[in-house]
Amino acid sequence: MGAIGPWQIIIILVIAVLLFGGGGRISSMMGDFAKGIKSFRKGLQEEDEKSLDDRSDGAMDVTPAKDETKKTDTHTE
Repeated sequence: MGAIGPWQIIIILVIAVLLFGGGGRISSMMGDFAKGIKSFRKGLQEEDEKSLDDRSDGAMDVTPAKDETKKTDTHTE
């Protein structure tokens, strides 16, 4: 029951040829699927780079000026 017979090996080989070779529709679909994944990852990387660029363009200096700090130090109690 645990041994693999010749029919099981033939079935596995047929499935492998259908998926990865033989010029069939399934192999071309698998290639298109891989291209889609690559383009999706590329799009994610471009979006990350774009968001980082957007953040750096809108950076502002929020440090108070020296004159303003002197005004806040004169607190009366």
